[in-house]
Amino acid sequence: MTQVNYKELAAVIASLAEGETDAVALMATVACEVHHSDDRFDWTGFYRNVGNDTLKIGPYQGGHGCLVIPFTRGVCGAAAKTGEVQLVPDVEAFPGHIACASSTRSELVLPVWNGVGDLLGVFDLDSDQPNAFTQEDADAFTEILTKTFANAV
Repeated sequence: MTQVNYKELAAVIASLAEGETDAVALMATVACEVHHSDDRFDWTGFYRNVGNDTLKIGPYQGGHGCLVIPFTRGVCGAAAKTGEVQLVPDVEAFPGHIACASSTRSELVLPVWNGVGDLLGVFDLDSDQPNAFTQEDADAFTEILTKTFANAV
């Protein structure tokens, strides 16, 4: 069973992303590297902020995702609307949860900002295991995303 080494993961992503400012290219790289870093991550990807309080699917790894999510629905919508990390140990207990995959049991969703404060979207990690994510995961990904997307457009 693989468990993520955040120091190593951050270094790999920083190296791959160096000098890149295109948000979609960065999203694709992060989704791929994170997805393969830990067996808990069954779906790993981004939903892009396309305006009008709407998220649309971006680069991801895993099975299909929802194509469109309004800020008013689900865990991803809550992260986009509030600008706060959503650490959900049991998706069935989350009001308004959207089941893009029926196998998902827990979720970690982080808002993604660029360096000037624009909400680029959200980073969504789904697990088929209940209570799969910790505050350590949330903190580590917040740091990785902040550094990676600082110069994104």
